[in-house]
Amino acid sequence: MTGVALPDLRLADDLFFAMHYDITGRTRLHAPLTGIGLAAALLGELMLADRITMRAAPGGTRLEPVQEPSSEESEGAGTSGRDPLARVVLAHIVAEPSHTVRTWLRFLARTARADVASRMTADGLLRPHRGLLGSRHLPVDTNQAAWPVGRLNIAVRRREPLGARDRVLLGLLNATGVARLVLWERNTTYLAGAVEGLAPRLQELLAQTEAAVGDAVISRR
Repeated sequence: MTGVALPDLRLADDLFFAMHYDITGRTRLHAPLTGIGLAAALLGELMLADRITMRAAPGGTRLEPVQEPSSEESEGAGTSGRDPLARVVLAHIVAEPSHTVRTWLRFLARTARADVASRMTADGLLRPHRGLLGSRHLPVDTNQAAWPVGRLNIAVRRREPLGARDRVLLGLLNATGVARLVLWERNTTYLAGAVEGLAPRLQELLAQTEAAVGDAVISRR
């Protein structure tokens, strides 16, 4: 599994930028909700790369790996597609495919924020910062950090079609509650259309994420 090349679909990076203030590095949500959102984004990356899928099972929907590509396909993907974090998440799922989606969200949420921040730091997207309020990660380029939300806002305002990655990003913003904080307008018809255009497994991921966020909010009360 460690030699498998994975396409460079960094959905979680986009969501990390959207979930944090670019000046202070503070998260817009409570830590548990941030973790759930980023955990879902990591699973979404693997789904967009056709490396995992879902199946209905007694007790809840489960994740399972898709058949590995041939050695020729792996070599053709090139080293730019190799992602240590994605490989770790995939290895967990391969080793324990009996867990439900909700279980995986809870498990990955524990370290998702730190894991994604480490990957983004290694890629030169974030830089560690230690201030009076503790250690945080700040964007190296604030324009780059603002772009994920910026391009969604432009698309929503103009009613432009979105690619699968941005459809999932928009769905995750809505599922976690970040949408109300970062979108200029929340067009329910546009959002519903964007989600309906996704593959069923991605729609289910968004639904499971929203349910996990709801559980986390209730548990805080």
